[in-house]
Amino acid sequence: MSVSPYFLDLRSAYQSEMDDLRFDSEGRDVLHQRLAGKRQEMAFLVQMMDTSPEMVAVVFHQGFDFTGKAVMEHLLTHDVDVDGFPAWGSLADGFVLAPWAQDLAHIVLQAPGGEKFLTLTAGLEYMAGLPVAASIVSAEEDDDGDDDEDSDENGDTNAPVMFEGDDEREQSGDARARHEAGSDWLVQQGFDAKD
Repeated sequence: MSVSPYFLDLRSAYQSEMDDLRFDSEGRDVLHQRLAGKRQEMAFLVQMMDTSPEMVAVVFHQGFDFTGKAVMEHLLTHDVDVDGFPAWGSLADGFVLAPWAQDLAHIVLQAPGGEKFLTLTAGLEYMAGLPVAASIVSAEEDDDGDDDEDSDENGDTNAPVMFEGDDEREQSGDARARHEAGSDWLVQQGFDAKD
């Protein structure tokens, strides 16, 4: 499967946003609580859809049940700024939205650019659910026919390509280390340490 550079870049920003939300200053996993809070603010968050789509898209985390792999993989080959970007309605055979996600989608669809945003969100959520070692390459690399970078030591050009930061242990450890460093910095600035 080829993924456009646009979706690869946006996926990286989306993953960073998820990492930022996942842990509190004490290293506890608070993702579900934080997402629940953001979902309550959906009417406000729609103002950020164009400028920071990854920050809004996270509210739909785990709201899609994907049923059409081909539909979703076709979406990921596109760039949002190019003619022919799939419409929200064209993805109907690709997934089912959870009831709570349908309510959020209704709010988004009332805003300008809502359909495009939901299409992007569906692509991001699909990518987030792919196996860690999904064989995904940038469309530019695929067009160039240059598979050398994807070869393993034995010359296997079909070696799986890892998404940046997909090792779950690395994600958890890095996020926790960032939070601890942030807490330490706040203490150095004169703020009280959290117990």
